[in-house]
Amino acid sequence: MNNNSQTDIKKLAANTIRILAAEGVQKANSGHPGMPMGMADVATILWSEFLKHNPDEPKWANRDRFVLSAGHGSMLLYSLLHVSGYAVTLDDLKSFRQWGSRTPGHPEYGHLPGVETTTGPLGQGFANGVGMAIAAKMMAARFNNEKHKLFGNHFIYGIVSDGDLMEGISHEAGSIAGHLKLGNIIYFYDDNSITIEGKTEITFSENIEKRFEAYGWQALHVDAYDHDGIRKAIRLAQAETEKPTIIISKSHIGYGSPHKVDTPEVHGSPLGAEELIETKKNLGLPVDKEFYVPDEVKELFAARKQSMIAAYNSWMNEFGTWKKENPEQAELYNKYETGWLPENLFEELLAAAPKEANATRVLSSKVIQRIGELVPNFVGGSADLAPSTSTYMKAYDAIAPGKFGGRNFHFGIREHAMGSILNGLTLYGGLKAFGSTFLVFSDYMRPVIRLASLMQLPVMYVFTHDSIFVGEDGPTHEPIEHLAVLRAIPDVTVLRPFDGMETAAAWYFALTHKGGPVALILTRQKINSVPRESEFKPSDMLKGGYVLTKEKGKELDLVIAATGSEIPVAVEAQKLLEEKYSVRVVSILSREIFEKQSDEYKNSIVPQGVPVAVVEAASMTGWGDLFRSKLLTIGMTRFGASAPYQTLAEKFGFTGAQVADKIKNWL
Repeated sequence: MNNNSQTDIKKLAANTIRILAAEGVQKANSGHPGMPMGMADVATILWSEFLKHNPDEPKWANRDRFVLSAGHGSMLLYSLLHVSGYAVTLDDLKSFRQWGSRTPGHPEYGHLPGVETTTGPLGQGFANGVGMAIAAKMMAARFNNEKHKLFGNHFIYGIVSDGDLMEGISHEAGSIAGHLKLGNIIYFYDDNSITIEGKTEITFSENIEKRFEAYGWQALHVDAYDHDGIRKAIRLAQAETEKPTIIISKSHIGYGSPHKVDTPEVHGSPLGAEELIETKKNLGLPVDKEFYVPDEVKELFAARKQSMIAAYNSWMNEFGTWKKENPEQAELYNKYETGWLPENLFEELLAAAPKEANATRVLSSKVIQRIGELVPNFVGGSADLAPSTSTYMKAYDAIAPGKFGGRNFHFGIREHAMGSILNGLTLYGGLKAFGSTFLVFSDYMRPVIRLASLMQLPVMYVFTHDSIFVGEDGPTHEPIEHLAVLRAIPDVTVLRPFDGMETAAAWYFALTHKGGPVALILTRQKINSVPRESEFKPSDMLKGGYVLTKEKGKELDLVIAATGSEIPVAVEAQKLLEEKYSVRVVSILSREIFEKQSDEYKNSIVPQGVPVAVVEAASMTGWGDLFRSKLLTIGMTRFGASAPYQTLAEKFGFTGAQVADKIKNWL
């Protein structure tokens, strides 16, 4: 095949993909055809010549990752997956955005093979890719040797839009990617000069090249329809090992449409039946066929698939040799890939947890050190707060430019990017990752926590300085609504322990849970210890709620339910009330876990019909959903104040005597 005919086929392939995307949007009468049409040539060259992947083995460890950060252009990705030979049918393309479809309006992880992450909220894919790139470097540092370079030997490709680069998270993630010299990132910027409201110049006039060069990136330019230029740019990007690369691709939104090209209308609306026909004519495709893939295009991608299967088989053969020659490393790699945990992990963490009273962040630190010893793929860090969150693993190095063998992260003061990078690390596979900051700054992370939940990623968060008892730092640093906000996100599990045993149990749950992210909520201040009942079983903590101190009378008059630092307050109130009432104190380590227990168990802890008083120094939103009995909530209805925490406890009514008085008056 001569060069001209090869060029013609690539043009035909690009036009086929742009029309598939436009037809999917048209059939749904909803969606975003402009970006897929504008970037179809870039995507065609990338997927048919450079992207290393195996459609028959979409989880191949050494595949390139492709992240469509501009997730509104999802029909581009779905069309690419179909023509490349993934298990994505024409019927999938035809059912775009419909009930029960595998092709939702924005790419969702787990719906289709080849979708590496859920994107759509702009900037998230950009930052997820940074996490994937870090993970690739970490796996390479752990498992490659002089003879075999099997791991992390690939690239993280992406398409990012104006919106991605406007969102603040792209600044945070771009900064850390440049700092870490992530030369395995290659992003195409779809520079089409159009957003929903009009031309980008009305809001966006920075110099993208200089901006990314300032981060430490390589910035290249290409015409989005110059195939040789696209190839050259990708090769230059691959050759630059010390810098991430952004390829600024000058494109035309809605390319191929005679009347809507370069207009805001084509960004988020179908072309319309007549314009779709005119576009097909303009591109030289048959107007009487829908969702049509010419034989030449099928053959092009089928040949690419066969070459990728051969590459995969070659890798697997070398992988088998590596395992035989490096049995200890192979065993460790298997632990990474399978999520292995020691069988006696719970007992080990309980033994590691200090028995003496302390701040739960300090107790957690002791448990973290033990987890580091027991769980080889446990990694994590903080947003420049490790001395305060007590999360640094002292026996291990930190990740740094050119040094990816460590297990600690310095994310910098970048909470939003930290959360999204954690999602990328987890999506990459093999790592159990956590991030930490103050609870009040979980506000900066809410979008990424929501996406972790949507993707059911077992990301772990350590949120310390968990209440008004932060004290002198004042209301800017004292969380009020944050527990309620985290608990409101579906499939987020929140655990607020009060002592070493509960902290160990919280970490055990976080490490073993698979159904979404887990947040550990820890104190800055010391919490007084509380003796447990003689019949206490540590496994009861894993049920989310249990009887901490029993009632003395036969007829139960009241249950005081509390969490975290308010547990000793509840116990003190119980003692003051016992002369007149029969009172039980229940520790609710996790509302979400407790709610999932059987009715029989929940009623044994909090019997139906018995009045309940909840004590938690936070917003009380949601407690009425857990307890349907007569309910008193003792929490926060305003912001805190700056003062020593003991003073705040008295001023806001969180002493044992004040809680007891409130309960007496209520009863």
